[in-house]
Amino acid sequence: MSAKAISEQTGKEFLYKHINTSAAVQNRFRYATVTAETDWDRLTQEHQWLLTQRLVVKPDQLIKRRGKLGLVGINLDLQGVKDWVKSHLMKDTTVGRAKGVLKNFLIEPFVPHKQEEEFYVCIYAVREGDIVLFHHEGGVEVGDVDAKAQKLTVAVNEKISEEQVKEQLLSYVPEDKKGVLASFIVGLFNLYEDLYFTYLEINPLVVTTDGVYVLDMAAKIDATADFICKSKWGDVEFPPPFGREAYPEEAYIADLDAKSGASLKLTLLNPQGRIWTMVAGGGASVVYSDTICDLGGVDELANYGEYSGAPSEQQTYDYAKTILSLMTREKHPQGKVLIIGGSIANFTNVAATFKGIVRAIKDNQEPLKEHEVKIFVRRGGPNYQEGLRVMGEVGKTTGIPIHVFGTETHMTAIVGMAMGHRPIPNLPPMAAHTANFLLNASNNTVTPANTRTASFSEPKTPNDVSPAKKSKAGLPADHLHSILWPLKNVVTGDWKAKATTLFSKHTKAIVWGMQTRAVQGMLDFDYVCSREEPSVAAMVYPFTGDHKQKFYWGHKEILLPVYKNMADAMKKHPQVDVMISFASLRSAFDSTVEAMQYPQIHTIAIIAEGIPEAHTRKMIKMADEKGVTIIGPATVGGIKPGCFKIGNTGGMLDNILASKLYRPGSVAYVSRSGGMSNELNNIISRTTDGVYEGVAIGGDRYPGSTFMDHVLRYQDTPGIKMIVVLGEIGGTDEYKICQGIKEGRITKPVVCWCIGTCATMFASEVQFGHAGACANQASETAMAKNQALRDAGAYVPKSFDELGDLIRTVYDELVANGTIVPAQEVPPPTVPMDYSWARELGLIRKPASFMTSICDERGQELIYAGMAITEVFKEEMGIGGVLGLLWFQRRLPRYACQFIEMCLMVTADHGPAVSGAHNTIVCARAGKDLISSLTSGLLTIGDRFGGALDAAAKQFSKAFDSGMLPMDFVNKMKKDGKLIMGIGHRVKSINNPDMRVQILKDFVKQHFPSTQLLDYALDVEKITTSKKPNLILNVDGFIGVSFVDLLRTCGGFTRDEADEFVEIGALNGIFVLGRSMGFIGHYLDQKRLKQGLYRHPWDDISYVLPEHMSM
Repeated sequence: MSAKAISEQTGKEFLYKHINTSAAVQNRFRYATVTAETDWDRLTQEHQWLLTQRLVVKPDQLIKRRGKLGLVGINLDLQGVKDWVKSHLMKDTTVGRAKGVLKNFLIEPFVPHKQEEEFYVCIYAVREGDIVLFHHEGGVEVGDVDAKAQKLTVAVNEKISEEQVKEQLLSYVPEDKKGVLASFIVGLFNLYEDLYFTYLEINPLVVTTDGVYVLDMAAKIDATADFICKSKWGDVEFPPPFGREAYPEEAYIADLDAKSGASLKLTLLNPQGRIWTMVAGGGASVVYSDTICDLGGVDELANYGEYSGAPSEQQTYDYAKTILSLMTREKHPQGKVLIIGGSIANFTNVAATFKGIVRAIKDNQEPLKEHEVKIFVRRGGPNYQEGLRVMGEVGKTTGIPIHVFGTETHMTAIVGMAMGHRPIPNLPPMAAHTANFLLNASNNTVTPANTRTASFSEPKTPNDVSPAKKSKAGLPADHLHSILWPLKNVVTGDWKAKATTLFSKHTKAIVWGMQTRAVQGMLDFDYVCSREEPSVAAMVYPFTGDHKQKFYWGHKEILLPVYKNMADAMKKHPQVDVMISFASLRSAFDSTVEAMQYPQIHTIAIIAEGIPEAHTRKMIKMADEKGVTIIGPATVGGIKPGCFKIGNTGGMLDNILASKLYRPGSVAYVSRSGGMSNELNNIISRTTDGVYEGVAIGGDRYPGSTFMDHVLRYQDTPGIKMIVVLGEIGGTDEYKICQGIKEGRITKPVVCWCIGTCATMFASEVQFGHAGACANQASETAMAKNQALRDAGAYVPKSFDELGDLIRTVYDELVANGTIVPAQEVPPPTVPMDYSWARELGLIRKPASFMTSICDERGQELIYAGMAITEVFKEEMGIGGVLGLLWFQRRLPRYACQFIEMCLMVTADHGPAVSGAHNTIVCARAGKDLISSLTSGLLTIGDRFGGALDAAAKQFSKAFDSGMLPMDFVNKMKKDGKLIMGIGHRVKSINNPDMRVQILKDFVKQHFPSTQLLDYALDVEKITTSKKPNLILNVDGFIGVSFVDLLRTCGGFTRDEADEFVEIGALNGIFVLGRSMGFIGHYLDQKRLKQGLYRHPWDDISYVLPEHMSM
């Protein structure tokens, strides 16, 4: 959500820190917080004014009208405050319908003043700008300020002046206070804007001869502006509404939500309740809560929450395990039910998200059975059949009653089943996978003509544009609007009329963002709609250079251009008039403003959720000035069957075909929710001849276009015969539809339902999934709006459950009276399934290009040879343990891990003179990079330098295994003219031993179960050193033979496996890995010392030329 209430202390802290005014603001930062844990002695040390001043104390828990409720202690000394707090602290209190515990108090200095020195000021946001309310009589008895206060409307992008304030707000204020108040109100408004407040009320604001005192304050800020205001806000804590506790599980889910691109919400309503929900989608979650309450379950509803935006398996698991943990803490005599519901997903892989839920159910199966939990599942969307199959299987294997349903079942039908109001049907086995719709028997690879003839009731007018019909009952329609609305970019004063027709079969779009999946979905939709050309002309992605991106058009591959700059894309594609923006919440504003600089753009869809409201309102104002229609923010987009779809709207092809979105019907809809728009596609396709156009305007408080904008478009489009509106709690847009119906501007049948009817049944305020889904006054409740629509003449069902039946009834009436003549169906063309999706569904198999058995990075946690990375650290396996997992696919004994680490340590470096280090140094001094220098050194490793580990292991093993005596082995190697690998050192000798070897020898002898090969090698050393003292077993040889002993005797390998590791070069890897550390050290050393290009000195080179050349 966006607008979130903050505590009074936080609000005052913001004001005292950041307000810029010439008015003398008194008592800055003079407040102290008291809780049950407060140490009064420490508090008085930190705030010594508590000891000397008269005080005021009050709860700081988002409670309104504290003075009238007797919840303010006034003009007390410190002891009086202590007594007052003691009498209220941790006491149950009822405020309205909400019952809660007082636990957080604010102490401030008492300000003696007269009644005439109290004033009221409030600033709040509306779509067109901000409203400043001022009343010259503030305080507890201020009454209905909306009716009494002076009002100043500040349009978007405008500022206020002190003169304006004096003229429009302060007419009843004494002259001697006007200057101070005007300066303070201007400073307050600038603070309100700069810190992204959405609501700021001070009552009373006291003005005395000493200055300005802010006594009581209530405020909300736009939480989505955190990325802009973090430096000013700091870490803001958002308290829950009074009457609802702040649970750690809510904070945990909020933290997951903040770290995720998906949406995860959880509000606990009644932890003892028996009905729990786990619903996908902000709109769907409200519908399920409504249905539960409609069926009498309000007192048993335990939680409200939603997950959406394609959360990962791990995120879904974390969300599900939290809910399962909460619902299995207390038993209920009737057992409990869990409703896992949702609308038809647009782009979320249902099977993938269900994997997380299934994991959580398996992990909690015992407590679920103990608490007699029954689970009801209903879902649709990409790969939903597989998701439901897996969910059904886990029910069978765990013994937990799990009932699963797909799109054939009405979305909320499972609520009635769960609550015992309707029987649980025995459904026939459902389709095994999504692909049933895609792989039909047709072999036609040519794009056919239109797949459905135009509706017989549909006039053949170009672009479906015509003037509005005359209104009913002789009432004149809005003449100016009727004439101008259908025209594109007709200038009228300082605004431009917007187009009735946003999309056609020839619409071309630019997609902002590298959203290849969404673009491919659009192209597949285009193809199945028999468009002649793709609807996407180009993509804009500022993080790469200009290039081409490959996509499919039916069976063939095509290239779409990708531009770094929007200007280039617009210039090269002048036919484009739609931009679909997948920009992030941080960059959506700038990219949208840039797009509106190009007159060719008439429609912009903004997908991002979480754009600050101030930014959205600026975009709306600019769009109105330029005649641009904005769909969004926080939307999936919209769809015009047979013509065009925005991004992921309508889901994958199986749903496009199932909901008949490849050809136009007669019904148009507008919704806030993207997920519910897809559900409407399903409902309308099952109850009518299908969708003509559908738009999800987005869940924010200020969508770029409103319900009325689109309803008027639909009214003026001849092909549309009836209109469906899915409104919701919050805002007043639906009342404009009421007005349009009453005035006769809207004459087509309107079926409307506002979701969120459950809100009035809750004791405390609940913020639903959409930012705009919160009623700030009685008229904004869903119940009030539904009644108003019913009174105005719209068709309004009794509940969402009956919406489909009512749509069918209205449609049947229109067919009966000839308004709609259903057209004959023609099959759409087939579209080949993407290879990746076919694999996801298990429809095909293909030999893999690579095989791996050591690591798996695909899940939420990295896996090393079957061991999760968290376990690796928990077990403190170290580098040696990780190497054992990745090289040998074994969890090696502790001593083996230590030996590996010791080998890496002793082989890390051997000075700058050896060939590898020398090469690295020369390369570094030539100005090469780290990788090049390191590679230069590594390339010297071989039989002569460092590569003797493998060779030594092989030679000694072969001799030992064949039963050859050490003396015979030495003699044979001499006879064959071969060097014994691992024997000999240029510097070290029997008299000057290599301490590295000695360290390793001591460890091996102490820890290895057996050292047969090492002992054999030491016997060989005795023979070789008797001939020459430097023919010792060197560090390479020692590691080689010791490693063979380790592999053969540690108990983790068969003899064949041990020999195979030696044969494939595993031991040389030890030297390569260890010496890489030293080579990197030499590289960094040369760079640090700033050594120049190396040139070998002449006097160190013998120039031996042929005689005839030297003469």
